[in-house]
Order: sequence, then C-alpha cells, then structure tokens
Amino acid sequence: MDSRLTRSQQKTICSQLGSVKLQLLYKASIHGFTGPAFHQRCDNRCPTVSVGYNASGYVFGGFTKQLFNQSGQYVYDDQAFLFTFSGEKLLKYPVTTPANAVRMVNTSGPYFGEALVLVNGNKAVVHSSPGNYYNFNAAEMHGNDLHLIECEVYGVEEIPEFEKPWRPVVWDNEKKTEMMDIIKFYCPIISSVSQVRVLLIGPVGAGKSSFFNSINSVFRGHVSNQAIAGSSTTSLTTQFRTYSVKAGRGGKPLPIILCDTMGLEENTGAGLDMDDIVSILKGHLPNTYQFNPSAPLHPEASSYQKSPGLKDKIHCVAYVIDACKVSIMPAKLEQKLENIRRKVNLMGIPQLVLMTKVDEACPFVSQDIRNIYKSGYIEELMQEVSARLGVPMSCVVPVKNYSKEFDLDLHCDILLLTAIIQILRSADSYFDELSDLYSNTETKE
Repeated sequence: MDSRLTRSQQKTICSQLGSVKLQLLYKASIHGFTGPAFHQRCDNRCPTVSVGYNASGYVFGGFTKQLFNQSGQYVYDDQAFLFTFSGEKLLKYPVTTPANAVRMVNTSGPYFGEALVLVNGNKAVVHSSPGNYYNFNAAEMHGNDLHLIECEVYGVEEIPEFEKPWRPVVWDNEKKTEMMDIIKFYCPIISSVSQVRVLLIGPVGAGKSSFFNSINSVFRGHVSNQAIAGSSTTSLTTQFRTYSVKAGRGGKPLPIILCDTMGLEENTGAGLDMDDIVSILKGHLPNTYQFNPSAPLHPEASSYQKSPGLKDKIHCVAYVIDACKVSIMPAKLEQKLENIRRKVNLMGIPQLVLMTKVDEACPFVSQDIRNIYKSGYIEELMQEVSARLGVPMSCVVPVKNYSKEFDLDLHCDILLLTAIIQILRSADSYFDELSDLYSNTETKE
C-alpha cells in the first residue's frame, strides 16, 4: 500500500510532532470512501494524522492524539490541529475549543469538531465549516474544492531512543586532549603537502562559516567569530576564503585549511557556480577571490592560478547540511549537489557530510548532546542524507556549531574534533592513493 503523502511532506508533519514516523493505516481508494471502512482500519489507534487530497492539488487534514471510535460523542484534545500545505510549507490551525476537538461519527471518516470532515456521510467529499472549533481560511485550506480523490489516515509512531549508543563516544576532557593532539601532530604522508585543504560546500545558512568558527573556537579555548556567519536568505560568504586554524592564540597553524565558499542556491545563476567549484578543486582560485554567480573565473584572468601544485588542490570535500532541512531539500538543490558529487568522484577526492544543527532537529539531543548516537531520529536523518547525497553512513558526521553560546561545551568540542579527525582520515586515503600511483612524487596537471 503506497503512500500518496510524499516523504518530504511526511517529514514536515513529523517535525511538528517530535521524534516520530508515520505508518499508513487507511487509504480510501483501496478500503472504500465510507465511515465503516475508515473505522475498521483506524478505531482504537492513536495518535493519527488524517490527510485529504482533491483534484485541485490541495493536501490538507488534521492531527489528533485521541483514539477513534463510533460513540457519536465529542472528544477533548488540546493538541489537535488542522493543516494544509502551501508548497513545501505547512500551515497549521490549532484547535480553539479543545472539548470539541474531535467527534466520533460512524458514517464519516476523520471528523474534526464541526470544522473539517473527511469522507463525510459515506461519500468522497469534505465537509468544511471554518470557525467551528478551528479557525482557517477555506480557500487557503482546500481551494473550496470539496471533492476528494483520496483520503489517508496514518498512525503516528514514536521512534525509539536507544539505551546504548549505536556509535560509542568517550565524552571526557582526557579524550578531548587526545583528539586535539592527534590533529596538532598530524602530518600528510606526501612531503610537498603540509596542510590538508578541505572544501566546505553546502546550501545557504547550513553552517559552513560557523563550522570554521567552531573549530577555531575549540583550539582558541573560547568562542570566536573570525569568519562572517549568520542568518540570511542569500549567502553571507561572497569570497573564496581559506582559513588556517591555529593552536591557540599566536600558536602554530594546524595541518588543516578549511576553504569556505559561497552558499549553494537552488536557482540557476544564483549561488556558487559549478565552474568555480571545479577551479577550486583543481587549485586555480586564489584566496579572497570574489564570486560572481553569473560569470565564473576565466582561465585567462590575471588572478587565475595556472599551475597549481598538489598543496594548492582540494584533498577532501565536506558537504555541510542542516539536519532540520534534510527532508525538505528542494529537488533543484539536491540535483546541484548530485552534479558536484559526480565531478568530485571523477577527480578521486574523498567526500563526507557534516550534518549541522542536530540539537534543533531532535528534542532528545537538545536535552543533552551526548544523546546524539542514542537518537533513532538522528540515525534516520543520517540514513536519509546518506541516500540523498550518495555517501556511506560512515561518512556522515553530526556536529553542533557554536552560534549563540559565549562559552565552550566539552561535548560539542568532542563532536567537532571527531569531524576533523574523520576529515584527516579521508585525506590520508587520498594521499595513499596518490602515493601508490605516483611513487611518492607529486602529481602534475
């Protein structure tokens, strides 16, 4: 039994309900547009999400935590709400009179107050009466098209949180010091390279610049904001910037350079250009190059580095993805990432994913960042981002950047340091390949 509700729409609804998933219970086109068919499949099930679809393309419905039955009575539910989709966005209408949130009627499907009834009177129609215990605009809700082409009801199931983490992590100061030393004393196996160059790529607002600031903060011993970061609908990064992290104030540069780029945007001719990405990968773009989405850097330009060495090229690509937006990633943006991944694959450069804002995506993790690998929801998000970007789960690393904090947090530091160590291990594999192919000599263009 296939769901008509898209995966993206399911995730958007679930984001309103916590760490949950939806299980399809009733589908009117299969089981029948009747009250008895609905009650046979859905009675004594809760919580539920009911969804109607009309020929005008509207997707709308309601949520209740109460059990369905055929008593004819109203049921109290202070958490009930109606909803409709406007594109990818969910518009939500909370119950105004909880005592009349849901009514149990044997000749109809899901019955929300007197405001919205799906499969009304054993017919493929909607009863709509805004203001009767729910306030909504009828044209906004369903376009005043009251004929149903489908009705579905989903059971809402909690995703269990694990007692034991599915990735073991040591969360103490000794481990943090050990990891910092691993990074400080790392040395690439190819003598001509002293620092691993990592290209950060991701949508606007995913946290690329914040990731550099956060790593810098860990080694500085306090929260710092060297790279421009913040909230905006367009990229705050307009230049190609290479950032070398130092071991403390005035300390030696660490063996890693984080290369920050303009954010990716879904529209053509906006955000980071594919040709500029290729030039960065090959080491042709100079530091502080000013991006121009409509005109990538031309090989004949004076600032174009014509003969870069291996030390100038990218040794690892890290895609920075907002955990809260994994499931609602626009198709055009996903296609851009796919095109980039193919280019990077052809060049043999290792790739991994930094999944940011995990605390915002999961309340269980928000309570304690150490729950990161106990959260079934985070595991599902990591599986999804792995599938969408075509990288193994082992190459998906969740992190929490510093954005609003004044002080460092040990557990955030350990996640951030884990990400850097995974990046260095990926770069090591790249250098090993080059060493085997070219007998420890530097590659040439």
